[in-house]
Amino acid sequence: MSKTPPARGSGKVNWLLAILLVLIAAGGSAAGVYFLMNKGAHAGADSDAEAAAEPLPAPIFVPISPFTVNLRGEQREERLLYVGLSLQVTDKASEEFLKRYMPQLRSRLLKLFTAQTAAELMTPNGKDQLSAKILEMLQQPMATPQPTLRVTDVLYTDFIVQ
Repeated sequence: MSKTPPARGSGKVNWLLAILLVLIAAGGSAAGVYFLMNKGAHAGADSDAEAAAEPLPAPIFVPISPFTVNLRGEQREERLLYVGLSLQVTDKASEEFLKRYMPQLRSRLLKLFTAQTAAELMTPNGKDQLSAKILEMLQQPMATPQPTLRVTDVLYTDFIVQ
């Protein structure tokens, strides 16, 4: 009974086969990562091209000269409000209309401001409520016929309560 020694080549074949499988798996992983990264780069380039093709419209602001008004005070104290603001509009028609009717707009704002109290206006919530009242006031027609005013925001440029 003689034992035959194992073939020397079978051990090497097993090692080569294991190394070959590792290389194939690594290559497949690298190819998958490259494909996904390259696909993401093309998607980003496409969205960048779309963004460049559609420039954002420039905002349109209608500045209103600052006001100084007396406020209603608690216990007959005299308080002042100094406020400057701009209205943000979405179209030229709204801008032109507001500029043409600025004296009427300023008169309405003056009446609105004098109806406020200092305590209300000193809080951020009070300023937000005043902005909402201004937007609501702008919905009331100033002329007949009047285009639909597309005012999107009231921006305070100066605001001092004294």
